[in-house]
Amino acid sequence: MFEGLKQRFHDVLPASGFCSLRAEHERTEMIRVRQNVLQPIQTSEDEGAMVTRIVGAGLGYAAASDLSTEGLRRGVERAGYWAEATARKSVFDFSRVAMPHPRGEYETPVAKAWDSMSLAEKIAMATRECERLKTDDRIADFEAGIWYARTTTLYLTNAGGEARRVTHRVYPFLRVTASEGTASQTRSLGALGICRQGGLEILDGAGFMTDGPQLTEEALALLKAPNCPSGKMDLLLEADQMHLQIHESIGHPLELDRILGDERNYAGTSFVKPEYFGSFRYGSEHLNIVFDPTDTQAFASYDFDDDGAKAEKLYLIEKGILKRALGSTISQARSGIPGVANSRADTWRRPPIDRMANVNLEPGNASMEELIGAVERGVYMRANNSWSIDDSRNKFQFGCEYGRLIENGKLVGVVKNPNYRGVSQTFWNNLKMVGDASTVQRMGAINCGKGEPNQVMRVGHVTPTALFTEVDVFGGE
Repeated sequence: MFEGLKQRFHDVLPASGFCSLRAEHERTEMIRVRQNVLQPIQTSEDEGAMVTRIVGAGLGYAAASDLSTEGLRRGVERAGYWAEATARKSVFDFSRVAMPHPRGEYETPVAKAWDSMSLAEKIAMATRECERLKTDDRIADFEAGIWYARTTTLYLTNAGGEARRVTHRVYPFLRVTASEGTASQTRSLGALGICRQGGLEILDGAGFMTDGPQLTEEALALLKAPNCPSGKMDLLLEADQMHLQIHESIGHPLELDRILGDERNYAGTSFVKPEYFGSFRYGSEHLNIVFDPTDTQAFASYDFDDDGAKAEKLYLIEKGILKRALGSTISQARSGIPGVANSRADTWRRPPIDRMANVNLEPGNASMEELIGAVERGVYMRANNSWSIDDSRNKFQFGCEYGRLIENGKLVGVVKNPNYRGVSQTFWNNLKMVGDASTVQRMGAINCGKGEPNQVMRVGHVTPTALFTEVDVFGGE
């Protein structure tokens, strides 16, 4: 796909300073059936490269859609121009950064390739699952679909770095909305967050071909259910809500560029301060958060990040104590704070910035039965449908699709419009129990926005079910 690119890059390398090329080719396809009507098949194919240069104290980037020798030469020259321009105004000397020169290859393990099934067969499968959602006249809207992306990346540096990566990602989705009178309720597959690396085999483990009828039954049951009660009580969160809780109140606050102030004009800041690392109690002793791009089935896994740093599993928070930031090679050099290999860009058109990859809650020892049994009065919530968090990622409010009351250690009635709110540190310090491996799910998101100009990143979260105490729970209309 990038035949001859290595030689063309070396033909235009500057005489001095750091220079890298990150070339990327991506193919995507989405099949979507709504109300038993096939929607237009969405396909895309995109290719280009990003040049990074460090010249003296300055750092510069330039994107190139023309991968010919002349196109690359123009990209190298433009990146050099911007590096020289920033050197005169930068508050940090980028020549102090020891940029890596990686060598390696990575490809997502795939058991059943996307192209092993014809387009007609995939359309028929999505149509069948969509039809199974419409079991009652009160079903007002329903859809089923599958999204796929194959991304090929070649990373080259002026000192012999050469890393090749091919990722395969699949995102299946089901959604059903029941309506009666002025009331409506929606249930979806994993809150549209079952995103994983792999092939069509993902559909078997994600519930795409089994869970549709149950989602319909739950949406209909919610129409008749009472509102969620309000008050301070225990809260049991399923993995399909936990992944967003981790994303918003741990992932984003720990991004080091945000802590350093880079994002304040757009995505906000963080309540986490540089001096917190190494001593701050972020949560209870049950809170163990890892950054793990090495899980080959998780949505945001890789061998090297987009600046060539080697990916490895590292603790961000261990037994509740904050250990390290989501900070890339450059952010670590700027701050002196320990970080991880998380320099990532959403396309070849954008320079990499500090982003989440797989930010996961490590499982505990409690079975689902033990988690429920530990609750005297509380609510079990599943599947996010709304969220709000302040620009320092501290105060938050979340709403879920589905709730069940828990009384005296047993699940009882269904409740609709379950919501909860809190403050990040207080909430995580109220983490009482963490589910075991049997409760773990691989979740993710395809639409995490950040950066100027904006980047829409794919991120992953592997998490078990978790139990919290003294949470402000409330219902809605």
